[in-house]
Amino acid sequence: MKIMAAIRAWPPERRALLWQVVRYGLTGVTVTAIQAAIYWTLAALVGLHPQVALVAGFCVAVVAGYVLHGAFTFRDAEREDRSAGRAVKFVAVSMVSLGINAVWVWLCVTTMGWPEWAPIPAFIFVTPAIVFVLNRQWVFR
Repeated sequence: MKIMAAIRAWPPERRALLWQVVRYGLTGVTVTAIQAAIYWTLAALVGLHPQVALVAGFCVAVVAGYVLHGAFTFRDAEREDRSAGRAVKFVAVSMVSLGINAVWVWLCVTTMGWPEWAPIPAFIFVTPAIVFVLNRQWVFR
């Protein structure tokens, strides 16, 4: 209860950022779970090359992420901005995410010889932090 009282005392902009981070986390867990499940299924169970499996999971996650982040995470962003420009920016940030995750796959699976699930913790904890900042500052501002 003391935490909620302290949060209520924050300036409105800071509270809004906190709840946006919470929404980002909830949405991000969903989108990351989708990508990770597709990646792992295709790489470990089907036997596709891990980078091919990563791209397949990425394609599904980008669509889910754009819809979910636009409707939930960054719902307070300008409602009028439903332009193709925003979608292009979102895809560009998503490509950065793909690049980062491709490095994790390369490092963990290809270079280190670890199992296909090894890069998933980095997918969950490292990449989303970078992508949040890019989405908040550039795509959904």
